[in-house]
Amino acid sequence: MEGRGASVRVSVHSHIRGLGVRDGKPLPVADGLVGQEEARRAAWVVVQLIKSGKMAGRAVLFAGPPGTGKTALAVAIARELGEEAPFMSLTASEVYSAELKKTEVLMQAMRKAIGVRVREQRWVYEGVVEKLDIKFGRHPLNPWQQVPMGGTVTLKTKKEERTLRVGANVVSQMLQRGVEEGDVIWIDEETGRVVRVGRAKGRGEYDVGVTDLVDIPEGPVYKEKEFVYTLTLHDLDVMNSRSESIFTLLFGGAPQREIPPDVRARVDKLVKEWVEEGRAELLPGVLFIDDAHMLDIEVFSFLSRAMESELAPIIILATNRGFTRIRGTDIVAPHGMPLDLLDRLLIIKTRLYKPDEIREILKIRAKEEGVKLSDEALEKLVKIGSENSLRYATQLLTPSMVLARQKGREEVQGEDVEEAAALFISTKESSRYLQEYEEKMLK
Repeated sequence: MEGRGASVRVSVHSHIRGLGVRDGKPLPVADGLVGQEEARRAAWVVVQLIKSGKMAGRAVLFAGPPGTGKTALAVAIARELGEEAPFMSLTASEVYSAELKKTEVLMQAMRKAIGVRVREQRWVYEGVVEKLDIKFGRHPLNPWQQVPMGGTVTLKTKKEERTLRVGANVVSQMLQRGVEEGDVIWIDEETGRVVRVGRAKGRGEYDVGVTDLVDIPEGPVYKEKEFVYTLTLHDLDVMNSRSESIFTLLFGGAPQREIPPDVRARVDKLVKEWVEEGRAELLPGVLFIDDAHMLDIEVFSFLSRAMESELAPIIILATNRGFTRIRGTDIVAPHGMPLDLLDRLLIIKTRLYKPDEIREILKIRAKEEGVKLSDEALEKLVKIGSENSLRYATQLLTPSMVLARQKGREEVQGEDVEEAAALFISTKESSRYLQEYEEKMLK
């Protein structure tokens, strides 16, 4: 597989695999999470409530200072619910769209957070990934960004080995799903949809991190199998409102528009029929709303009603505010939320990270982003994270790497971190700069 670090976009939370809790006890470092043991144990309890069907009429609120892992914990909860559990994230400001009503934005977000796993017989290519070669090219709209253009994948079963040429869409799916050599995958012949089944037994199992070990497939590479794929209720809403097929929807995209209530009612009825017939099952996921203090009283009322809905995802809110005014009113309340809503929330507090925890988080992020740090560089970043913020320290990782490579080095040194910190100032330094030049700034 060709180089990953500089060519593939890495999500901020792509390293998170779960809450890192074993037998109800959070480990100091596990599943991509560091510290926050109390919050992680509380989140683990929430997961147990969800799995036992005891979360009806409730939601979760993460409250704590900026950069304390609130979004990471929400992602971890979704991971604990299953690999295919949908995770829909939006900030409160996104609710106020110029094109859609507030309630429509929220309704679409909620239905994007509820999955429907559908089963049907399909002709697929199945096997262990023996070799994966990916070709990258420049993005047609952004010459500075590289995107996968296609490649070849060699699949092997106990019976045969076969090399396939695959397009950019298939390659992109493999990268998104973290497919590596030694993984067992399916590729649907008709649509090109990729399913990562798991890690092949005897093909480089890890002591930590991989639990989905599977047998090497039998028979030929090309075969008919039961194909399982997951849509969301919103996908089905769009499909029914536009009279398109499921697979056109999966790979064709759709413009944003309001969905008529009768279409949603029809979809709900159809999904219930599929579930009763055994053709599908529901996968409630997570709707995460960050900066929840920016929501107004109308939206809070909508969310209160939504918690009681039969088809509702797990709603998780996050805020870094203390007492503030509820938007749309003159009332000051904790976190800027109505007290009757707060009474229905399981509130989990997060705290600032300690230097040792910041060090471990930076190690994880550096590994995920392909950044090699010297001990000196790591300690300088730890100091920056402690004095400014963890977010600022992690943001300096890749700029420091660029500066190191410009000097002909593959390992980031302390001087590279110092130069990056001088080029890209922190929020605190930005505030001091504004105060110093306040009179010369435009009002």
